[in-house]
Amino acid sequence: MTQIVVTGGSGKAGRAVVRDLVEHGYNVVNADVVAPAETVAPLLRVDFTDLGETIEALRGADAVVHLAAIPAPRIRSVEKTFQINMLSTYNVFSAAALLGIGRVVWASSETVLGLPFGRTGARNLLDPAAEPGHHLEPDYVPIDEDHPLRPHSSYSLSKVLGEEMARQFARWTRIPFIGLRFSAIREPAEYAAFPESVEDGAWNVWGYVDARDVAQSCRLALTADIVGAEAFIIAAGDTASDRPNRELMAEAYPSVPIRPGTGDHDTLLGIDKARRLLGYAPEFSWRHAAVAAAGM
Repeated sequence: MTQIVVTGGSGKAGRAVVRDLVEHGYNVVNADVVAPAETVAPLLRVDFTDLGETIEALRGADAVVHLAAIPAPRIRSVEKTFQINMLSTYNVFSAAALLGIGRVVWASSETVLGLPFGRTGARNLLDPAAEPGHHLEPDYVPIDEDHPLRPHSSYSLSKVLGEEMARQFARWTRIPFIGLRFSAIREPAEYAAFPESVEDGAWNVWGYVDARDVAQSCRLALTADIVGAEAFIIAAGDTASDRPNRELMAEAYPSVPIRPGTGDHDTLLGIDKARRLLGYAPEFSWRHAAVAAAGM
C-alpha cells in the first residue's frame, strides 16, 4: 500500500498527516479545495460534494485518508455543515467502493459522545442553534467506545451517521473502514494557552490531541489488522489541565464515576482500544512543551 490520497490535506490535521506519510515513504496526494501554506505533496483540487470529481481523485489510490469536512457550524450554517459533510463522506465512501480501494481511514469526532458536556446555551462551542440550557454529562470517565452516542449538533450528527454509513459500506464491500474520533486537535504553538481551567476544559473532559499524534493514528490505521468498520477515540495520553482528575471531576461533574486505575492526569477520553488494535501510543503532550519552555 503506497499510493495514498489524503482529502483535506491542507487543513490542520491534514498537513500533519500528509507530512508524516511522506516521511514514512508513502506516495501521497493532497486532495483539497485550497492549497496548503507549504507544499509537501502534490495538490489536486477537488470538490468532494461532486461524485465524479471524487471518483477521479481516488482513482489509482491504494487507500484514502478522508479528513475533508466543515469542522463546525461556526464556519458554515448548521444545515450547510450537515449537507456538505454527509455528501462528501458518502461520495468518498462510494468512490472507494466503486474503485475497490483497499482501505478507508476517515475522521469521525469526539463530539459523537455527547460533547459539549456541561451547560452550554450561548456558550455552545459547536452549534449556535442548540437549545439554550442544554446539559449533558458523560456516563463515566474515562469515556470509551462503549459510551452511548449522543450527537448534539449538525456536525456531530453527521459524524454519527458517517459511522453507520461506514458499517454498511464495509458490509457491502468488505473494505475496512476505520473511523478516528479525534479529540480537539492542537499544534505546538497552541500549548502556550495551556493548562486549561476547569470551566474551559469541561466541555470535552479536558481532552486534546497533538496534530502529530493524529498523523500517527492515521498511518497506523492504514496497516492495522482491522476487519469491517471500527471506530477509535484518538486523544493525547493526558488531560489539558494541571489539576488532578478527581479534583476536576468533583468540581465539574461530581456525580460521574471515575473508573478504577485512572491516574491523576491520565486522559479522560479512553484510548485503550486504539492502543490495543492500532498500536497507537501518543508521543506529544503540552507538558513536554511547558518543560522545554521552562528550560530555555
